[in-house]
Formats: sequence, structure tokens, C-alpha cells
Amino acid sequence: QVQLVESGGGLVQAGGSLRLSCAASVRTFSSYTMGWFRQAPGKEREFVAAISWSGGSTWHADSVKGRFTVSRDNAKNTVYLRMDSLKPEDTAAYYCAADRLVSSVLNGYPEVWGQGTLVTVSS
Repeated sequence: QVQLVESGGGLVQAGGSLRLSCAASVRTFSSYTMGWFRQAPGKEREFVAAISWSGGSTWHADSVKGRFTVSRDNAKNTVYLRMDSLKPEDTAAYYCAADRLVSSVLNGYPEVWGQGTLVTVSS
């Protein structure tokens, strides 16, 4: 069973950068497609980015494309989300997620969720 723990959230001014990390339990990490989602108060959860088990394929939502970059290091059992040029509308709780199927992550129904880390972007 995989467990996910996010870190790296915080308060940053618009235009700034943050890197979120998601550390997974050692069991079968490389077998999972990893994803990032976010949810702001009063809004539905939305897909942010995902990366295949090998790291060979990545996906980014249009709203973050060109600003956010997802990556992973299977040797460290960690997935990252580098966030640049942050905007106030990026403010949300960010959740790491995992599933053995790419489609489950992309469609927003991953098997495992992390507890979330809060990102607040001030103007």
C-alpha cells in the first residue's frame, strides 16, 4: 500500500516560485502514475499535472502549462511540482495522487491521495 506525504507549500507573492514534493512509501512507487490536483474553497477539485511511471510522459492542465512542471525521481520515491510565475488564482490546497492507471489519474479518480499542502499566492 502506497502512502503519500506532500510538502513545500506556503505563502508566496505573485510571480514567485515554489516546489512541491510528494514522498511516497517505498512499496511499488515506480508502478504508479503520479498526479497533482488542487482545490480552492468553494471550487471543485481540478487536475493540475501528471507523470507516467517511467517519467517519459507528462501532462499539464492548460491553466498551468508553461508555468508548472511535474517530474519524478523513482530512486527517491518522490514526485515534484515546480511552480513558477505563480498567480493569485493558483491559491489552493494541492494534493498528490497515485494510481496504477494513467487514465484514472487524468480523469481525477486516483487510488491514493495525499493529505495536501496549502499554497497561498498574494498579489
